[in-house]
Amino acid sequence: MTWHTRNAEHRCVVIIPARDEAPALRQLLPEVPLWVDQVIVVDNGSSDATAEVAAGAGALVISVPEPGYGRACLAGIAAAQALAPDIIIFMDGDRSDVPEQMARLVAPIADDERDMVIGSRTLGECEAGALTLQQYFGNRLACSLIRLFWGHGYSDLGPFRAIGNDALRQLRMREETFGWTVEMQLRALQCGFRVGEVPVDYRRRIGHSKISGTVRGVVLAGYYILRTIGVAAWREHIVRRRCDRIANTIVDPAE
Repeated sequence: MTWHTRNAEHRCVVIIPARDEAPALRQLLPEVPLWVDQVIVVDNGSSDATAEVAAGAGALVISVPEPGYGRACLAGIAAAQALAPDIIIFMDGDRSDVPEQMARLVAPIADDERDMVIGSRTLGECEAGALTLQQYFGNRLACSLIRLFWGHGYSDLGPFRAIGNDALRQLRMREETFGWTVEMQLRALQCGFRVGEVPVDYRRRIGHSKISGTVRGVVLAGYYILRTIGVAAWREHIVRRRCDRIANTIVDPAE
């Protein structure tokens, strides 16, 4: 099946990075809408039955033994290209995201109103305890920095998002760590994409978080997110300075 609009059909692929998420995937994968053409689960070094559960539910399983959220997403994108998707959806494998709300993300892209849509947990209903204090504070800080440097008011760096495949290729994503989500949102702004947000609900995850559930995970996630923002802001500053110098050296022919 494919996502239908009045004028076209859109082939949709879901990419789910997962590490030791077998119990969650047993419940999550049956919730994915039937109009999704293919689910790709990227097994990111699991020690449980993540791959077996995903394959049993009909997902295409890709193995990426070396840990890294962005690394898993990049592998999923590479695998998706063989399926010639029009729209790619990303979501976590811990069942915190709500697959039934996927249409909210896909519809604006299918209708050619947006190039990328972020599912905002802060705009939707968040189950008690689903977002930790560290996640909430980190999101507020990162979004404030993006507003400061780029003037765009994101409300969340949520993992549940959709993007047109052609637009995704233009982003030339590179980040292999926890900085993946913020890199995508920054590059979309730099490319002048039509970016939107829609409210999505957020549930308490199944199992223990490898990021927000440990001090090391929180520190690393914060470091990579802030590093990604800092590097992007510095590079943009350098480019602007070079452009200003070039402009100042141009002599007006009329003078």
